[in-house]
Amino acid sequence: MTMSLTDRYLRPGTLQLGAPPPLSVYVHLPWCLKKCPYCDFNSHEWRQPEAADAPAPGRLPPLVAEGAGAMPEQRYLDALRADLEASLPMVWGRSVHSVFIGGGTPSLFSPESIGRLISDLRQLLPMQPGCEITMEANPGTFEKDRFRAYRAAGVTRLSIGVQSFDDAKLQALGRVHDREQALAAVQEAAASFDTFNLDLMYALPGQTIDELAQDLRTALSFSPPHLSLYHLTIEPNTAFANNPPEVPDDDTGSDMLDLVADMTGQAGLQRYEVSAYARPGHRCAHNLNYWQFGDYLGIGAGAHGKLSFPHRVVRQVRWREPAAYMREALAGKAVSNEHEVTRKALPFEFMLNTLRLRDGIEAALFAERTGLPPSAVAQGLQEAQDKGLLKIVEAPMGRVWRPTARGFDFLSNLQEIFL
Repeated sequence: MTMSLTDRYLRPGTLQLGAPPPLSVYVHLPWCLKKCPYCDFNSHEWRQPEAADAPAPGRLPPLVAEGAGAMPEQRYLDALRADLEASLPMVWGRSVHSVFIGGGTPSLFSPESIGRLISDLRQLLPMQPGCEITMEANPGTFEKDRFRAYRAAGVTRLSIGVQSFDDAKLQALGRVHDREQALAAVQEAAASFDTFNLDLMYALPGQTIDELAQDLRTALSFSPPHLSLYHLTIEPNTAFANNPPEVPDDDTGSDMLDLVADMTGQAGLQRYEVSAYARPGHRCAHNLNYWQFGDYLGIGAGAHGKLSFPHRVVRQVRWREPAAYMREALAGKAVSNEHEVTRKALPFEFMLNTLRLRDGIEAALFAERTGLPPSAVAQGLQEAQDKGLLKIVEAPMGRVWRPTARGFDFLSNLQEIFL
């Protein structure tokens, strides 16, 4: 006998959560032109059946109607809508604060397809006024006026995966774009959007501090409203894990982070999260919701989601392989697995996210978003204070748990205290 929604999610439990947190929507578009050797995301190379139909390196595949050789955009959009419709009972009555369209390379989808996706979201879910709608875009899928078309389709914020402006470093990272395309893409984004994000990586294979400084100078010359700067990490089950490149040592990586902090600060960007720097008014609302342990409905191949109910927090995962996802979502079964987050795991999950924020988190949010009493983390808070990694301060909005400068530099050590 199949459990009803009430039986599954609304039945009594040991947790007592407060009002539901803000709700975001994450949409995963899984295809890319080429799998990068450092990437451990659920991305799949789109291979045209005929070699003659394949695009030149760093160029868009032809935007043809669906059929032989074309990416199944419309079928995938049908699957996303079916996934969303089946998910509606879990979010009844809740409005959406932000949308993030990630991948893969979402900018492989035509502006018309992105417009249809956003229209479906607006039809099925109530959106807050000024709802932030972010889309990831890669310079390797850049064409003149394409970004303007995404803006017209309803995207309000672009996140451009530049990673570097150095051709040699881009080649080492396996990127499909070059410096010229990166510069053109950022120029177009700045002209097309009121706010956008620029993604860079550092501690790249063979990178020197001077080369990083040049990358930063180039990025900052566009006066970006937001910069995300990530230390290259070698993740398991990637090409780099099987054949590791020679990268800067830990001391050099630390010096590089100091350079990043110095140059972004001089440019008027505030570091508000471990890897995020923004001008006032341009912080990423979607990512802030993650870091504040908010809720998010994840749809699309391999998408993860987190949803809160009065007595439990539930995590879901969609079918990972695109063909399987489309088949199952269209049959009303997009979720491949789900589980309740245990009482034991909730304190660590909350701290793992919230301690990434430089300003810290309001202590009252812990009980509100985990359903647990503050005593569940009291021992960890005391240990973190004793080690000089965290401080508890009184602020106008109430008590705040905030990483110290040392805690921010040794964030994994701070987070592990709550494991």
